[in-house]
Amino acid sequence: MDALIVPHETSAPAFIDVQPPLGQILLARGAISEGDVAKAMSFQSSFGGLIGAILIRIGAVSEDAVLEALSIQLEMGIMSNAAMPQDPTTYVATLKASGIDTEWWVDQAALAWQDEHGVIHCISRDPLRPSLQEALLSAFLGKEIRWWLIRNRELDMMIDLVRRAVATDGRDVEDDVALLRELAEEAPVVELVSNAMSQAVNEAASDIHVEPREHEFDIRYRVDGVLQSRLTLPRSRFDAVASRIKLIAGLDIAERRLPQDGRISLRISGKDLDIRVSCLPGVFGESIVMRLLMKEHKEFSLAKIGMAPDHLATFGKLAQEPHGIILVTGPTGSGKSTTLKATLEHIKDGKRKIITVEDPVEYNISGVTQVQTKADIGFTFGRVLRSILRQDPDVIMIGEIRDLETAQIAVQASLTGHMVFSTLHTNDSLSAFTRLIDMGLEPFLVTSTVREVMAQRLVRRLCVHCRQPHQPSLAVLEKCEDIRRRFPEILPGAPQWYEAKGCAKCQHTGYRGRLGIYEVAVLNDEIAEMILHKRPLQEMQEAVRKIGFRDLLEDGLIKVWNGDTSVDEIMRVTGQAGIEGD
Repeated sequence: MDALIVPHETSAPAFIDVQPPLGQILLARGAISEGDVAKAMSFQSSFGGLIGAILIRIGAVSEDAVLEALSIQLEMGIMSNAAMPQDPTTYVATLKASGIDTEWWVDQAALAWQDEHGVIHCISRDPLRPSLQEALLSAFLGKEIRWWLIRNRELDMMIDLVRRAVATDGRDVEDDVALLRELAEEAPVVELVSNAMSQAVNEAASDIHVEPREHEFDIRYRVDGVLQSRLTLPRSRFDAVASRIKLIAGLDIAERRLPQDGRISLRISGKDLDIRVSCLPGVFGESIVMRLLMKEHKEFSLAKIGMAPDHLATFGKLAQEPHGIILVTGPTGSGKSTTLKATLEHIKDGKRKIITVEDPVEYNISGVTQVQTKADIGFTFGRVLRSILRQDPDVIMIGEIRDLETAQIAVQASLTGHMVFSTLHTNDSLSAFTRLIDMGLEPFLVTSTVREVMAQRLVRRLCVHCRQPHQPSLAVLEKCEDIRRRFPEILPGAPQWYEAKGCAKCQHTGYRGRLGIYEVAVLNDEIAEMILHKRPLQEMQEAVRKIGFRDLLEDGLIKVWNGDTSVDEIMRVTGQAGIEGD
């Protein structure tokens, strides 16, 4: 990114009328703070460099924000990857027509192509370099030359393709650890990884996937629970990128045969992050997944995570009880940790001792003692929980009940006057009782301690900027009318049916953000009796429906009725089984 950033107004050639300094533009746009500028200036005075590049390196701002500011400052457009020619031979033809050796262009990190109107379009890491300007004016004498700003990763990708297109001497670099370590420290690789992380933060992605294939590798983001492709690069660059990620995560770059896990703590786009890194060897190289966890996460509350009023009232009331077990169930990525965090925030009153045991600690909660397990040194859930019971807690949150030992300690804690919150991996709420019994708990212990089980999933919210009216099928309408008859207070007024469309604000997905759908099963005498006698799940479902239970599909359709999400999204998450003929 260094080359795109102008350190002083005087560094620009005469053909550009430079606007206010870059820092002032970024400040005016609210992209950085005065403190960020002070840090960058201090760094610059000690080590040199360009102020915009330094702001990116210290995590104060993203490359996209700097590009937008530069576009204002230099009155130069930003070239998107989609608008560039994708065939490298287009560039090769123009570079050869310039009369300048192709290697010179590569060394200058510059490319040019001619459009159908004869205009020469130029992109470079440093479009303001005087020697580059003079060379192009001479090479394309009499032609209109139009300069563009561009993201470094997109420029580097195209330069690689051009290099491969013109290479005839087999100069591709062979993989060896020493060279990879050297390549991992080079500016283009450092910036590619940094910018990939920065863009992921800007798009509110939860994970970054770096996936090698035979001839390319992909960078994909998981946004709102769905993977979206963002970049495809030549396979020749993968090893350097993978080595860079492994280096900053404290992993062994020489080890490619075994899985590795690491962690990165850094500041990106003005936000402090913990990044969990997982490397898994595959056929074409290591698949790398980075889970992004915000240290300064926004405050959650039960009222803001999508619970309907009746669910909120029931769950909130039982969470305040002095003892018992409340379970939140669902698959990985269904928002269980977020719900538990919101629950602890809800019950935190300064009068009770709250201790959590987690692996890992994802969200920091003020006023709560949080403990992270370390299985490699024997600091397991069971060992931590035994110690926690000697800490005089009132409330215990267990990250997950994984085995019989953890389940037994949770039951013991509940029976001795503690409130226990935890998660369990089951498909629905009622299956949690069967799961605990299958683990080895006696049915009478389950019915004596578990107060409530809530299953949940996350669905994507419709983008309010582009959602469009939609008429659902007859089967959906009939299902919603049935829900309205059973829960008239939850579905007041006319329905607001919408479907996804897609616009620039939602990355053309039609969705932006997520909310939860829930099913809440409260244990009463009838259900307890069924559990003790191990009655079939279907009988239990019929029994709880009599006391106001609704399943995930029904709760999802309430969100559709209110215009929060679409029928397609609910079907994607819950399946089609609940709506016959749809």
